[in-house]
Amino acid sequence: MSDQADQLKAELLELALEAAHRAGALLHDGRPADLGVAATKSSTVDVVTEMDLASEKLITGYLAERRPDDGFLGEEGAETEGSSGVRWVIDPLDGTVNYLYGLPGWAVSIAAEYEGETVVGVVEAPPRGETFRAALGHGAFRNAQPLRCRPAPPLDQALVGTGFNYVAERRAAQAEVAGQLIPQVRDIRRSGSAAIDLCDVAAGRMDAFYERGLHAWDLAAGDLIAREAGARTGGRPGRGPDGELTLAASPGVFEVLQPLLDRLGAWHD
Repeated sequence: MSDQADQLKAELLELALEAAHRAGALLHDGRPADLGVAATKSSTVDVVTEMDLASEKLITGYLAERRPDDGFLGEEGAETEGSSGVRWVIDPLDGTVNYLYGLPGWAVSIAAEYEGETVVGVVEAPPRGETFRAALGHGAFRNAQPLRCRPAPPLDQALVGTGFNYVAERRAAQAEVAGQLIPQVRDIRRSGSAAIDLCDVAAGRMDAFYERGLHAWDLAAGDLIAREAGARTGGRPGRGPDGELTLAASPGVFEVLQPLLDRLGAWHD
C-alpha cells in the first residue's frame, strides 16, 4: 500500500470513529422514554424508529460536511454516487428491535469503501462501552486492544451465532437450518445485531457467525473487522459474503462450517 493510500485510510478511519461516536451518544443519551415505531420495512415487525432516522441524518451530515464528494449508502435511505471514489456504507442503528425494547444489543456501523473495496470499518456499541475498528491491512481493535479470533475448535465445540429475518417465511426456513445445526455444534447464540456478532467473532467471543438476508450496511464494517482479526469470511463456497449468506469464523471452523451450511440450504428459503 502506498503512503497516499494509508493516509486516506487514516483520514477515513478518524472520520468514521468520530461520526460513530457522535451517533452512539445521540442514541444512548437521547433515547426517548416513549420511543415508538416510525415506520416498518420488510414486515410489520421489521421496524424503524425516529432515532434510526436521526442517527443517519447526523452521520451523513457530519461526513458530507467534511468530504462533500463522497458517496453514501445508508439503511434509512441515504444513497448518493459521489465522485471521489469513496463511499460510506452506514447502518445508523443495527439492532433496532433491541433498542426499541431497551436491550443492550445494538450498535452504529460505519464502513468506508474506496474504489469498491472496504478499507475502513467502525462498530460503536455504547451499551457495552466498546468501539471496534479496523483499517485494511492494519489489524482490528476493540478500544485500544488488538483483536484476534479464537483458535479453531472442532465443530462440535464451536459456539455459533446467527440471526433471523423479519419476514416470517424466511425466518421459518432459517429456524429449520438452525435446528439441524444445533446438534452439530456446542450451541447457538442470537444477539439481534449482525454488526456486533461479526465483532464478537473478531474478539474471540464466538467461533463463528452466519446469517442469510443481510445487506451491505449490516455487514460491511463487521466483515472487515473480523477479517483483520484473522477470521475468514465469505458466503456460499467460492463467493464473498452477500445477501444469500454471510459467514465469519475462525479459519478451521470456516472450512467445515461453510460446506455444511451450503448443504443445509442456509442460503435459500
